[in-house]
Amino acid sequence: MSLYLCVDCGGTKTSAAITDGSGTIVGRGASGPSNITYLSVEAFTAAVTEAVTTALKSTSISSVLPASIEATPFAAAWFGISGADSPAAIAKVQHPLSVLLGIPVGPNLTIANDTHLLAAPVRMHSDINHAIAVIAGTGSIAVSFRELDGKIEELGRIGGWGWILGDEGGGFDVGRETLRQILLQQDKATISGQPLPPSSLRDRVLERFGVDSVMEVLTGVYASDPSPGATSPPNHFFGLPREKRISSLPPLVFKAAFEDQDPLALTILKTSAGHLVSQVAILLENSSDTASGHITAPESVISFGGSLVGIESYRNLILDDLAQRGHVFKHVTFIDDAAAVGAIGLSNLYSSTSSVMQSIDADNT
Repeated sequence: MSLYLCVDCGGTKTSAAITDGSGTIVGRGASGPSNITYLSVEAFTAAVTEAVTTALKSTSISSVLPASIEATPFAAAWFGISGADSPAAIAKVQHPLSVLLGIPVGPNLTIANDTHLLAAPVRMHSDINHAIAVIAGTGSIAVSFRELDGKIEELGRIGGWGWILGDEGGGFDVGRETLRQILLQQDKATISGQPLPPSSLRDRVLERFGVDSVMEVLTGVYASDPSPGATSPPNHFFGLPREKRISSLPPLVFKAAFEDQDPLALTILKTSAGHLVSQVAILLENSSDTASGHITAPESVISFGGSLVGIESYRNLILDDLAQRGHVFKHVTFIDDAAAVGAIGLSNLYSSTSSVMQSIDADNT
């Protein structure tokens, strides 16, 4: 039996999914973090081994990794690895993964950045061959792709620069915009002499910072990071690094916006969504120039991943803003299980390839 493996290697966990030739998930496994930026090759390989072994055991087909290429049950594998941003990073793990799975280095062993897994839906729609993957969790990034001869090729990327330089539309951006809007509203009220309008969000932010007035929030924002090794009570806000104090605010904003219909919270989310849309639009500009790396939304799928865009109402703000700028995608999807979608996409690719080859063989006879 030919099996297809996809492994999503992230900074928090490693997730493996195995499908059969029909695209049915037959095995799942997980383990700890496997971001190659922070781990040695040995630690990375150990995390992958645990996830894949667990997935194999759950298939009831095999409980051990193959001892050789001849013994491998895998027809192909696809790894999306956080931190695999350069050929050098990919080269470090290519041979260990080949040995681990019994798949020779080559077209049947695909190793790329984890954003590539979000492009998997391009293999599931016969009417398109372009995709944009948009990740917005704590941080953000947008990457454009095209499928060519069964291979998913990266065309361009925008963002992913981290909280200091970017991450538009991600958790830190929403948290920072929240504080900016609350402070700006306070400044305007001081100038006009008008009282602040009621806001459930502002009340929650003041409570989170443990203060009674808006301007006191600044003390909490700029308080020093905790000393290395320092301990603090669980969930103690000021025991968090400064970046986490800000990036932990989005749940308050989403609750105020979509449950309380707080106008201030809705304005904040529309603003942050607009920041991300401006990034995505760069990948779509001048799309009629076929010699460029730009793509057209009506001929593409936009694929979302990450905790913030996992909230449908926020995702809709992004899609509405894109539509207002003239970018309406043919297909829209949210992926909360990249390993599973990647494995299904991989099996679809090889099933299609096999069908084409069988048709060619039949024609030749």
